[in-house]
Amino acid sequence: MAVNLQPTRNLEQLWIVRCLATVLLFGQISLHILQGKTYYRKVLDHTVKAGPASLLPVLLVSGFAGMIFTIQTARELVRFGAVESVGGAFALAFCRELAPILTASIIAGQVGSAFAAEIGAMQVTEQIDALYMLKTDPIDYLVLPRVIACCLMMPVMMIFALVMGITGGVFAAAQFFQVQPETFLESVRDFLAPSDVFIILLKGLIFGLIVAVNGCSWGLTTKGGAKEVGESATTAVVTTWVAIFMMDFVLALLLFEQPVL
Repeated sequence: MAVNLQPTRNLEQLWIVRCLATVLLFGQISLHILQGKTYYRKVLDHTVKAGPASLLPVLLVSGFAGMIFTIQTARELVRFGAVESVGGAFALAFCRELAPILTASIIAGQVGSAFAAEIGAMQVTEQIDALYMLKTDPIDYLVLPRVIACCLMMPVMMIFALVMGITGGVFAAAQFFQVQPETFLESVRDFLAPSDVFIILLKGLIFGLIVAVNGCSWGLTTKGGAKEVGESATTAVVTTWVAIFMMDFVLALLLFEQPVL
């Protein structure tokens, strides 16, 4: 019996090639933004998907994450008599890392995968080719509105996540460790600085860009049929998570690394 040794995928479908296509798509988006080309009515539609439609899971995850992290932090701090620092230690970690990472991961799973699936389905059914025939650039019509919507809504969602996380932390500290809400919030106020809020907004903008560009790129490079559309949506989420953590590491080095004296 003959064995087929030919690759099942062509070069265009290789993972590394599609990742490079994502980088090229980012360059195209930057150029189109400078040219002011977009369909603003489409931006509003995608803003609803990236914002209010994703708010409930973001709030639920942030609330429980805030309670879990407070329980783990307060247990050790109360043991050493540092009960007045419970809120501050929690707020620093949650504002700088947990809220941005958790929010971006949820948006990537819900919105980024939807972008990849929607555009991928259009690609395999030749609707993208139809746009070219109608002299409509898919970057302007499909990609740019999604990117703008994600970049606008991701920072807003992170602020909601931060507020919900602190609320969960206040509840957990009061119920399980008898830390008064006033003490907890006073510690949060002492430890957090306005720059921390700026950092969460900056991360929201960058992570929103990663989610949207990666999802749209994997959709545009989809070839085949329904199976490949599902694979593109799944892989888009995984690569987005990897890119988010890599970017978060770079931002941590740039924003928080202190020189050794």
